[in-house]
Amino acid sequence: MFKKVLIANRGEIALRVVRACREMGIRSAAVYSEADREAAHVRLADEAVCIGPASSARSYLNQPNILVAAKILGAGAVHPGYGFLAENAGFAERCAAEGLVFIGPGAKAIRRLGDKAAARALAKKCGVPVIPGTEGCVRGKAALAAARRIGFPVMIKAALGGGGKGLRLARRASAFERELALAQNEARAAFGDDSVYIEKLIEKPRHVEVQIARDRFGNAAAFPERDCSVQRRHQKLVEESPSPAVDEALRSRLMEAALKLAHAADYQNFGTVEFLLTPDKKFYFIEVNARLQVEHPVTEAVTGIDAVREQIRIAMGEKLSFSPAQARQILGHAIEHRINAEDPERGFAPSPGAVTTWITPGGPGVRLDTHVYGGYSVPSTYDSLLGKLIIHAPDRDRAIARGRRALGEFCVAGISTTIDFHKKLLENREFRSGQIDTGFLERFLSEGKHEKNHR
Repeated sequence: MFKKVLIANRGEIALRVVRACREMGIRSAAVYSEADREAAHVRLADEAVCIGPASSARSYLNQPNILVAAKILGAGAVHPGYGFLAENAGFAERCAAEGLVFIGPGAKAIRRLGDKAAARALAKKCGVPVIPGTEGCVRGKAALAAARRIGFPVMIKAALGGGGKGLRLARRASAFERELALAQNEARAAFGDDSVYIEKLIEKPRHVEVQIARDRFGNAAAFPERDCSVQRRHQKLVEESPSPAVDEALRSRLMEAALKLAHAADYQNFGTVEFLLTPDKKFYFIEVNARLQVEHPVTEAVTGIDAVREQIRIAMGEKLSFSPAQARQILGHAIEHRINAEDPERGFAPSPGAVTTWITPGGPGVRLDTHVYGGYSVPSTYDSLLGKLIIHAPDRDRAIARGRRALGEFCVAGISTTIDFHKKLLENREFRSGQIDTGFLERFLSEGKHEKNHR
């Protein structure tokens, strides 16, 4: 059992880990930047230390400062949350060198699967379907030549990281060099590495993903799929489980593919295997998120399994506390709404500032993972996520009805949020039918603009 875990992150995920540690009788140590001095995770952790100024590069990405903080506070393990250093193999190695347990997959697995180009090669070797594309990373003139061979339109993808960063679409050769430069700049800024690879664009797919868990003894489980097709600029806004488009036979094939990768990479801890699903039910591997996903509460809701608690247990060398059959069970339907400090009326422009009113919803089947409180000041430095509203109900129709009720109770003032956007989304006929693809949100937003122009 760990006596103390240092949480190398901020916001709602840091608070989520604090809570899991407290329930397990483990002391929590928080780190924070100067901008997060009054953050909830700092207040609720057992101990906290400042690791630098507001800039992520000088605080939450500052490995030496984080490792020194862990030593000063006497932590035995580090939980990286998601984002920042969660998929950084070098950081995992440095933790091990300092005698700290990294709560996540080891450096080898991160390199095999966290690097998207390497993961693609491994998937191909395992017989998991992959999208036509480059074998490994490319740059410069070689990248353009590869794109021409594959055939436009193509996707340019950062080899490291996630969250839609370093991901650009090039529909024709004339736009390729500009999009390549943008993808590399985004990847360099977000992950410190501008390596990219190229894949053929799949038209009108759904985005589905399978969460996996595996311990050091080789015991592994795959969870019911999550549908993440509601995206804006490759950033997920709504996730649900199970997917309206997946039947039991397809679910079994998705799970089998995900577990093949986990075993081939000797993966340990939690991760997520992402796929594109075509209208004719063919699926293609796109990447592995070698970490805990933002949307893990959706799977927790439909299975009853606490992902963060299990992450910590696996890192302590214990076996999975649940069977593959328990992981596979589907208890109702869950939908997660990401509530961001953004103004949809202004192209989802960030809306930092002081939260003057914060009244949250409640009732059966309503969960809110958030670090925000009345009087909290949302900084402009970081991600705009305020919280995740997770709705659970016996079926999808009731989950939508419950979500509309909960969003109607959610009252925030002082900043702009995406609450009203989510209300309108749940009223949309296409979304309610479940027959959507990754281009749905673009159509939905275009319809909204059209309605405004004709008032």
